[in-house]
Amino acid sequence: MVMELIPVFIALIVCFYASYSDIKRGLIPNRLTFPVIGLGLAFNALRAYTEADPWIFIYTVIFTAGIFALGYILWRMGAWAGGDVKLFTAITALLPFQPSIVGYTLGGVAFPVTAAYPFPLTLIINSILSLLPFLLVYVFFIIYTSRRDLMDEFMEPLKQYRTNMVLALVITSAVTLTFIVTDFLPFQIIVLSLILIYLLTMVISRLPNRVKAVMVSVIIVYSLYRNFELTVSGVVVLWVSITAIQLIRKLLTSITREALQDTMQVDELREGMILAHTLYRKGDEYYFDETSFTDRFRTAARTGDVSALTYRGEPVISAMAAGLREEEIQKLRDLVTAGKIRDEFRIRRGLPFAPAIFIGLVISLLVGDLAVILFRAFDLVF
Repeated sequence: MVMELIPVFIALIVCFYASYSDIKRGLIPNRLTFPVIGLGLAFNALRAYTEADPWIFIYTVIFTAGIFALGYILWRMGAWAGGDVKLFTAITALLPFQPSIVGYTLGGVAFPVTAAYPFPLTLIINSILSLLPFLLVYVFFIIYTSRRDLMDEFMEPLKQYRTNMVLALVITSAVTLTFIVTDFLPFQIIVLSLILIYLLTMVISRLPNRVKAVMVSVIIVYSLYRNFELTVSGVVVLWVSITAIQLIRKLLTSITREALQDTMQVDELREGMILAHTLYRKGDEYYFDETSFTDRFRTAARTGDVSALTYRGEPVISAMAAGLREEEIQKLRDLVTAGKIRDEFRIRRGLPFAPAIFIGLVISLLVGDLAVILFRAFDLVF
């Protein structure tokens, strides 16, 4: 038990310090990760010796090398920063197998839930799934502390509480009508019910205001008569959920774009900074493509030209997590001097990933593999 607790304790301390450093300075120091990689390999070599099982050390080396190779590929693709790769490698060297530090049963399910694949992959999956809630908290923190000008835009869904309440009543009416219709069907299919709820919501929403008000009022009164508590709680839950979804949508779109980006001139650029958009070239024209895939898809659907979906030009400098290199900065400087591009660059603040790794590690130790849990829940529902 002690042999398992020691690397867990070290891993938690390392991830916690890496999170602090990543948030504070935007980097995970090599003097933290490299010694931990060596320490993890040495510790598991000692464990293999004391337990007379050489496969412990062999698997440790294989998993550590495999995670580093995977991380290196993702780093080359621009998905991960170098510090994140080394931190994942360090934790893998320390914890190549699922530690048995807790064990409990909840709802007839034994926790932590383990996967058939190695524990380091569980850590990666949980860290990625933990990134969204951390992103929301991190962006809100930036808004509150340094970008108060974005607060009004963020709070806009709360100001639209009347519109959101109307939508909640419309959806409740659609649900009630769906239950009425499906009661007459000889079969019950969840997917069919969901489609019907969606279609009825669209139809009711597009009715003239007076007709919609009368129709929704009648259906809501009927629903209240049938089940008062369920109707009231359903409307409240829908209203809160709609508002929360709009707040999250704001955080993940326009708010995030503004809060996590800065505008700089070419002389302010430094090695390691991350461009917000990739620089492309078409013939003699250079441009930053700021359009999303959704925007390109809409344009293609409207114009019938699908080439924009597959070809945007020749990439000159990409918006990779590895950041700008010195020669790329010089390239941008030359293009500005030649008048090919404007001396104005959107720079993306590197989102600290280490806190998500820390959260993912805690979840992996106490709860288990979130992907396995989600798949099991999906099987139970459907």
